[in-house]
Amino acid sequence: MRILFERSFGRDLKKIRDKRLLRQVREVVDQVEASASLSNVANVRKIEGFDTYYRIRVGNYRLGIEVSEDRVIFVRCLNRKDIYRYFP
Repeated sequence: MRILFERSFGRDLKKIRDKRLLRQVREVVDQVEASASLSNVANVRKIEGFDTYYRIRVGNYRLGIEVSEDRVIFVRCLNRKDIYRYFP
């Protein structure tokens, strides 16, 4: 799958200081890039009420992604208490 990143995703990652969490996020991005579909990626859930928006759980953080055809756009990376306030 083709991977794209929004500016907001990069800004969110800069605010995270936990090296272990950043490593886990990197592993998830690599896993999404290597997989043929999202069903092969662990901890992916569709966001109710939206056709193209999904979330991936990484510890207490959620990666907000948008999927269209063969593209995956990483939009946000926020704590689980904040993600649904700012995404989608």
